[in-house]
Amino acid sequence: MSARPALVGIDLGAESCRVSLLHWQAEAPAIRMVHRFANRPVQRGEGLYWDLGRILGELERGLRQCAELAPEGIASLGVTGWAVDYVRLNAQGRPRAQPFCYRDPRAGRAMEEAHRHIPAQRLYAITGVQVQPINTVYQLYADRRSGVPTGMPWVNLPEYILLWLGAPRVAEVTNASHTALLESLPEQGPGDGEVVPAGMRWAEEIFAALGLDVAEAPELVTTGSVLGGLQHPLRALPAFQRTQLVATACHDTAAAIAGIDAEDADWAYISSGTWSLVGARLPTPLKTQEACDKGFTNLRAATGDTLFHRGMVGMWLLRQCMDVWEQSAPYPLEDLMREVRTLPAPECVLDLDDPDLLLPGNMPERINLQLKARGVASLGTGREAAPAYASLIFHSLARRYASLLGDLRSMTGKRLSRICVVGGGSRNEFLNELTASACGVPVERCSAESSTLGNFAVLWARLEHPWGALDTELLARLAGRLRQKDAEGGL
Repeated sequence: MSARPALVGIDLGAESCRVSLLHWQAEAPAIRMVHRFANRPVQRGEGLYWDLGRILGELERGLRQCAELAPEGIASLGVTGWAVDYVRLNAQGRPRAQPFCYRDPRAGRAMEEAHRHIPAQRLYAITGVQVQPINTVYQLYADRRSGVPTGMPWVNLPEYILLWLGAPRVAEVTNASHTALLESLPEQGPGDGEVVPAGMRWAEEIFAALGLDVAEAPELVTTGSVLGGLQHPLRALPAFQRTQLVATACHDTAAAIAGIDAEDADWAYISSGTWSLVGARLPTPLKTQEACDKGFTNLRAATGDTLFHRGMVGMWLLRQCMDVWEQSAPYPLEDLMREVRTLPAPECVLDLDDPDLLLPGNMPERINLQLKARGVASLGTGREAAPAYASLIFHSLARRYASLLGDLRSMTGKRLSRICVVGGGSRNEFLNELTASACGVPVERCSAESSTLGNFAVLWARLEHPWGALDTELLARLAGRLRQKDAEGGL
């Protein structure tokens, strides 16, 4: 093994978290998944929370394993994860309480009231972000409604992990763009005509309208910013003594798209996981009325351009159904998929924008309620109906993907001659086949762990180019080398 120091990537997922190690063999990257653990919110009283203590404990376990596997030392560490959720800090800089999960209904109740102070269309005009109750802006407003004291700073979850490891409190721009609190166009600085870079300024109009304190927001930093050395008891381990903390693309979708090794502009992407995100890269935000009406969002990419996509419910539907079917006995996914392929296409598809499908618990019943409301026969409730539910979910996803791809073409003028699919859902060949057929274009299955690849691509780029810009060509080239190792079984 080369003496070149290793890299560590943490990938937080709403259902699964991972700690991975990249080391070098004859100057080629070799990736190893060191520690993976399940993750899901917990219900405590009337609130839905993340078990932050458990997450931190599992991450430390994975990081200690990385230290054992990297006697050459670890050069840098980056964190990516799901967006919108955050940790409130007390005067000592520690968590005030367990962080809320974005699925807690409190934000939905706050959203309606928030729009009385600042209309949804004005929010979209400023931020370009899809209006949905999970957004950080509504969660922070829910805090205010519930009496959370002022003067308590907050930090989004991936950046909180960096803070826990010793970094300053920051908001990396790809993640900050998902809060619906960030201006998405260049603004003139005060007095001297200085130009504030696009997407690098908190929207003070929104903070003021909702009675939020902008001083509680973290400092904004660009993708790839080096935040200093690791300052945590882990530093006592030889491997971590010189480790630098890097704000990679902290938003997992931005990291996942950075992990696609495509340099042309002729492709769409589907990030297929708990959520499905259907979109394309654009040079600048697209904030037309049509984009707002159709629920498309403009988020920051790792390279500074725009990820223009529509978010919708994804494999969450199947996972929630599986939780019900497996209450009595395990139901291997391989068996389910084999049975699904024997079924004819369902007579109708689901309305995946139904807000009831975003709520946890008893998903088969929720699906049947929608079918009944539309005059369609229910699918039953027992395990024997599982293949029919799965078939309905997959056909519904593929049909909605096709509809959104049509919207993308119409609004952007892009040709979009292929679809790159990333995330855990990319492994579902049946869904890929349905998607290709419904959309009328080839589907290219990319890495199921694309967010990890993108995380490492930014770390690698910063290692080789400490001060250079993160351009598309550079990240695509590095992602291609990482994807090759992934295909060889590294992840």
